[in-house]
Amino acid sequence: MVNATRAYNRVMLRLRAQAEAMTTRHNLNDPSPTRPNANGIYSPRSVPNSSRSGSRAPSPSSSFTHGRSVAHGYSSQNGHDATTNGSLGFRSPLFRPGRAPLLRVFIPSPEGDWLSDASVLECEAELRRAGLLSDKEKRPGEGKGSSLLRLGDVVWDMAVGDDGNAGRMVWDGSYLIDLDYTYSPIGDLPKYIPGFAFPPSYFHRIIRTASSNPVIRLDISPWGAEIAANLQLLQDRVRTETPQGSYHNVVRWVHRSSFHIRPSPVHSQSRGRGSVNSHSPVQSRIPIPNSALFVDPGWYGKVVVETEGTNEALADLQDRCGPGAFPPRAGSNVQRMTGNEREKEREAKMVWRILRERSRPGEIWIRTVSPKEKLM
Repeated sequence: MVNATRAYNRVMLRLRAQAEAMTTRHNLNDPSPTRPNANGIYSPRSVPNSSRSGSRAPSPSSSFTHGRSVAHGYSSQNGHDATTNGSLGFRSPLFRPGRAPLLRVFIPSPEGDWLSDASVLECEAELRRAGLLSDKEKRPGEGKGSSLLRLGDVVWDMAVGDDGNAGRMVWDGSYLIDLDYTYSPIGDLPKYIPGFAFPPSYFHRIIRTASSNPVIRLDISPWGAEIAANLQLLQDRVRTETPQGSYHNVVRWVHRSSFHIRPSPVHSQSRGRGSVNSHSPVQSRIPIPNSALFVDPGWYGKVVVETEGTNEALADLQDRCGPGAFPPRAGSNVQRMTGNEREKEREAKMVWRILRERSRPGEIWIRTVSPKEKLM
């Protein structure tokens, strides 16, 4: 089993390298399709809505209503994404560009389904022995250690089983991290992985979800002023299922707003020999706060923000937008918090759910996750 997992990982990483090589070669002739972002992730490049006006229906959020739409990154043709696979000619049942690879190890766990710290360290040691990780102090008999793992790669310990997300961990660039079980009984993406650094559908079906709307960590404070300017209190109709299995429409009040993620064009002067354009527009990278990462192009476009229509939910949304976006509220206890309490509060304000049924390419819907949804 150990030899089989090592062989599988070599094939998986070989397919990723092949897809990236084909993408790079294709971009030399046509720069419009898939390209790597600043974080080294290959994802479909966002296309402005105006280019789709001839083939797509108008956005349902223009009047903040919803209709039938396709979840961003989940529409497919013959099981493959038309943008990332079809246009480049790369097709594989194991790896899809713009999605996280699911690598495998086989480390039996004495604790059963729950991996102990010792088991996680042994999984990292197996990745080093297999040559996927570099180690300055390699021991005799271990692999060459070429550091083939990347931020966001998912590793599955097959010896644990395949129930939910059992045995699945995420590489954060330095260590394997367990999933977060605060809001889901089967685990969500760890809080140390910023969601803006990857396409919205990057972990789809790799990290399984207990509901159709996965939990993700996002810091929206850079766009707080735009969210405050577009905020509205609206009535919304949702279709809910009763315990008896029937469906009925429910009218509720929601606070809804939106903001746009756009890279600003930067004109760089080319002084090299043989340059045609002396001033060529280049898209600037959008940094993610409190990290060295940048926003993935899969998020470029419109992001619709939604929360409940209560005063408590509105206050929570205002806190998520950061200081300065809204006028200071009376009775806020942020100034009286200690350092640890303030950090926990900041982490709680970054939890969202992606609404897949309402999302579409160029328009992503997200909803706040309140502390009432915590399981632990």
